[in-house]
Amino acid sequence: MFNVSKLSPINQRRYHTFFANKRAKYSLIIFSALFLITLFAELIANDKPLLVNYDGGLYSPALISYPETTFGGDFDTEADYRDPYVVDLIEGNGWMIWPLIPYSYYTHIGNLPQPAPSPPTAQNWLGTDDQARDVVARVIYGFRISILFALVLTLGSSIVGVLVGALQGYYGGKVDLIGQRFLEIWGGLPVLFLLIIMSSIVDPNFWWLLGIMLLFSWTALVDVVRAEFLRGRNLDYVRAAKALGVNNPTIMQRHILPNAMVATVTLMPFILTGAVTTLTSLDFLGFGLPPGSASLGELVHQGKTNLHAPWLAMTAFVVLSFMLTLLVFIGEGVRDALDPRLVTQG
Repeated sequence: MFNVSKLSPINQRRYHTFFANKRAKYSLIIFSALFLITLFAELIANDKPLLVNYDGGLYSPALISYPETTFGGDFDTEADYRDPYVVDLIEGNGWMIWPLIPYSYYTHIGNLPQPAPSPPTAQNWLGTDDQARDVVARVIYGFRISILFALVLTLGSSIVGVLVGALQGYYGGKVDLIGQRFLEIWGGLPVLFLLIIMSSIVDPNFWWLLGIMLLFSWTALVDVVRAEFLRGRNLDYVRAAKALGVNNPTIMQRHILPNAMVATVTLMPFILTGAVTTLTSLDFLGFGLPPGSASLGELVHQGKTNLHAPWLAMTAFVVLSFMLTLLVFIGEGVRDALDPRLVTQG
């Protein structure tokens, strides 16, 4: 259990201010629970059993790959646990425990009651897409990859943005002048067009997209951090530290950075929201993750191209709107908690 009393008085007030906002509090709880669940997506939605008991031995196909010969088959390739032949081999000498959703995001379902995309049924709770893949499984995996992508991008953007803003604000002069002119040029580049052009040259993947978007997303934090350092470098205790011979990196880290981090943390939830929408937009346009990846943007595109299957568009809309709403409410709670006017009233 987190011990609030170990925090400084001002951070205790910030903590209580955030959790006094019920909308932000419950949004954080719900979002954290959903993200935690999707981290274990392979144990919830998978076309491989969680546990197999065969001839007295225990196996975990969801975590470890086993050849068909392990279960008395003929081939050294990985066993297809949906193949009736493999099922008969295992159940003849043991049993299998399947996940709650017996499909992964890429599983092609061949025994649908009607051509794909098929409507929701007891087996496919949100139906299937036009490639006969379970929508619930794709939503679970798509939610996870969207949040992980956004978290890594937000963290990387924050590190670069804070570093650049700190250098500009603290040193000022030519460093600040050159940095601002560079930001004006860099910020004016058409990011979406560049991504589209580069996607036609290089096959995009998770890390490639992350690297390209990181090149442009870090600029959002530079201005607020730069302003804090411009103000902080003239404060009396900073001047006193300089007079005592404290080196510049130490002054920046100990005396000015904590104040700048307040503005940074305030903006981070909104950068996270922007990263999710950017990835979704790229996937919708076909310039995001590789084809076949679990993607909420690809689900939006399927909803657009399959108007006769309204469950696809409705699922994409509900999932994205719910996710972004939670993130915005959390961001508002963080902003209010770090607002000194509200903190001093607590």
